[in-house]
Order: sequence, then C-alpha cells, then structure tokens
Amino acid sequence: MAVHPRLFSRRPAAAMVQAWLMGAAFAALLPITAHAQIGSYRYASIIVDDASGKVTEAVNADSPRYPASLTKLMTLYLAFEALRDHRITLNQLVPVSMHAATREPSKLGLVPGTRLTVEDTILAIVTKSANDAACALGELIGGDEDRFGQMMTQRARALGMTHSTFRNASGLPDPAQVTTARDLALLAHHLIEDFPAEYHYFSVPSFYYHGREIPNHDRMLTDYEGADGLKTGYTLASGHNLVTSAVRGGVRLIGVVMGASSNPERDLHMASLLDNGFIQLGVPIAPHAPRHFRMPSLIEVAEAAPLRPHYASLRSHRLVHGKLVHVPARHIAEAAPARATLAVAHGHTAPACKAVARHHCGVAARRV
Repeated sequence: MAVHPRLFSRRPAAAMVQAWLMGAAFAALLPITAHAQIGSYRYASIIVDDASGKVTEAVNADSPRYPASLTKLMTLYLAFEALRDHRITLNQLVPVSMHAATREPSKLGLVPGTRLTVEDTILAIVTKSANDAACALGELIGGDEDRFGQMMTQRARALGMTHSTFRNASGLPDPAQVTTARDLALLAHHLIEDFPAEYHYFSVPSFYYHGREIPNHDRMLTDYEGADGLKTGYTLASGHNLVTSAVRGGVRLIGVVMGASSNPERDLHMASLLDNGFIQLGVPIAPHAPRHFRMPSLIEVAEAAPLRPHYASLRSHRLVHGKLVHVPARHIAEAAPARATLAVAHGHTAPACKAVARHHCGVAARRV
C-alpha cells in the first residue's frame, strides 16, 4: 500500500545514511539509568491522522530512541504476516527453548521443553508483554532470535521504517536496538491497515493461561474515550513509552509518546496530544471531560501493553455476565455446548455489544 507522503518523506540516500550513522552513535551513548520525562532530551512524540497521514504534532519524531516493549509491535507484525501466509497457524504449538525461558521479566514463567499455542503467545504478548513468549514466537518464525531480529529489521525497511533496527523479539535492552516515534507511528498504521482481522488482539482485556487470569495493563484503553489499541513499553534506558490508536467522530489518530518519567505522566500527556489532534481535525472535544487515570501497578522491565475490546471483532470474544471475555480460537467451537468455568474479565461492560448481549450471554467461556 502507499506510504503517506506527509508522514514519511523520502530523503536522499546519502542523507539517510548520515542520519542513520548519527542515530547509531547517539544510541550508543544513551545512559542506561537516566530518568526520562516530558521535555527531556530523550522525549519524543508524534500524532498522525491515520487516513491522510497529516502530522498534527511532532517533537523529536526522527531522533533515535529505545523502543522497549514497543518492539513487540514488530514481532506481532511478523507473526500476523506468517499467519496470513499460512506458514504458522493459531493452534500450532510453539516450543519453549532454554533461551526463551530465561528471558528477564515481564514474563509468563514458561518452562524449557514445554509448548504453548501461537495464539497463547500472541495473547501473552498483548496482555502481559511476556518476554519469554515473544522470544519463543520469534524462534518459531525465524529459527533463532538473532535471525528473527534480522527479519524484523528487513521488514521494517520494507515498510519504510528507515531509522529502526531490531535485535530481539521482546525489546529487552540492547544498545543497537533503536527506533523513532515516526517509525513507530508508521508501524502502527500498517498493523491496523494490513491486518484488520488480527487487530482485535490488541483490544483483549484479559485471557486465561493455565487457570490464571492475565489482565492487560494499558490504562488508556479504559481511561481515554475511543482508544482501541496498541502498546506500552518500559525499560530504564527508554523511559515510559506508549503507542495509542483512538477513534472519535470517524477520525482515527495514532499517537506515540516516548521517554516519559512515569505511566501517569505518559498517559496524561498522550491524552492531551490526542485531544489537540482531534480539535485540529475538527472533532469536538468536551472542554472539561473528566479523566480518571489510575495509578499503575508495579512496572517490570520491558513491560508492554494490552488493549480495550475492538467490538467489531466479536468472533473471538463472548459476553459473560455483561463482560467481554476473550476465547482462544481453538475453544470457540466447544465453548457453546460445554458447561465450562466462567471467565469474567476485568474491564468495562461493552456498550457497543448490548444489541447482541442476549445472543452471547448464554455462551460460556472456557479457562485456558
């Protein structure tokens, strides 16, 4: 598909090489323990109208930054691509290597030699931001994580992400793994545009794994009207990062904030930038609409995001006592006749689903 000209202008090859070398040198000098904050030298942001590519706001949008768990957006892009091309299936078992099992948190706690399905790895990535699951999925697709990192970088180049380099599937610290706010906005655009059938995974409020409920962590999805996806990320080196998509009045904005000092600061700043973007595009915003951003739970290294239900994609969800619950594909066929344990997700009642509530409320969701 065509790349938005306003969002991704072409540069002469020599200039691109020079910018990349400067970015790599800068990334190598980034202090690992520095604290990020809005307005600091590691801060970057961009807000883009997804339909036109118009940039409503941008600060340091082409400066190199550590992606942290925003890296997993590219991991999921390659996974969705492999699903589309029938190289893997949702029910396919993913072996857990010693390398994958020993990744640092956030993680599921996978045991070497065990297996889980491709769909479970996807769900673990978008909810728990599980580094062990991301690594195992990368090894399945690429053969090993180093090779998968090369595949990620090659795909990034093909998408027009000229300032991004990936070294692992999870976003755990690597001084050579860098990106920009503009590149991440482009990646979010392609995830939404190229994989509309898979985008609903970013909206899953929670899922069950081995009888344990894994909730999502992204506060924007419940606290910002219209937010329907993408991801959070954090390491000591990167600060608190966020990619958010929100739709209001038929307009979809993609926002990227990098280098905040805390989750509340990051979320409030993203909300303000999105509000300003909608106003610029003629979408009215309530002048004193209350926001109830909650204090986050403890953050783990390379934590990633989850997302509020995309109600247009009900094929993998069921309403249980008015709550939207994700049901992995392999269980949907058996969920209706079975008297299974009800899995009630933490989250809000789905207002857009009231019209089909009576149809779905009788369907029981099984624990995974």
